[in-house]
Amino acid sequence: MRVLVTGGTSGLGLAMASALAASGSTVALTGRSGEHARSVAATLPGAVGLELDVRDESSVARAVDEAWSRLGGLDMLVNNAGIGMRTVNPRFMTEPQGFWETPIDGFRAVIDTNLTGYFLMAREVTPRLLAAGGGRIVNVSVSDSTMRRGGFSPYGPSRAGSEALSRVMAADLRGTGVTVNVLLPGGATVTGMIPEDIPSGGITFLMPEVMGPPIVWLASDEAAGMHDERIVATEFDRWLRERSSAARD
Repeated sequence: MRVLVTGGTSGLGLAMASALAASGSTVALTGRSGEHARSVAATLPGAVGLELDVRDESSVARAVDEAWSRLGGLDMLVNNAGIGMRTVNPRFMTEPQGFWETPIDGFRAVIDTNLTGYFLMAREVTPRLLAAGGGRIVNVSVSDSTMRRGGFSPYGPSRAGSEALSRVMAADLRGTGVTVNVLLPGGATVTGMIPEDIPSGGITFLMPEVMGPPIVWLASDEAAGMHDERIVATEFDRWLRERSSAARD
């Protein structure tokens, strides 16, 4: 499996890229710094690192071209690159702001990255997958409660939008051989989006590695044809058992 993982230099992206590479997939991971992406990729078996700004159409086109060339094609796109509330309000966990207090530039930056970025990547990759006869797209999302949480403008709306986009993509691609699924951790996760100095307040944070088993499964032969599903990583084992049981019945 030849996989392109956006935002693959840290957090959920790195955890998924690492799991995929360890399972035998050939991975291209991206970051805004090409040098950093190449440095991180060098730590994974057979991986390549690419410079990519998902907000920029020309950058998207160059990165997809390079990934396609260096990997000899693509079988899966993992849309993961994103920015969080820290870029808009560094104290969002302790001093949340109302939506009317959100800086306009910050709102646009988050939407451009977390929503428009998913669109631009899928828009660039999908025609190639269709021409190749099929492929897979996985869009990374968050829990519903995060989308509606007070003080989470514009991060919540950006992720709600990416889920709606995923459903539209799945509807548009049904029956084409290109599948679209959504994957989310299932809870607050230890990534660079959460300030390190905030009190936990009883919250149990997940580790990014929770995304490993489901993304490896989504890249497997067993997942061929899986389409328009919303998979929660913390519930993956139970979901997979129930699915297997239903298939036997």
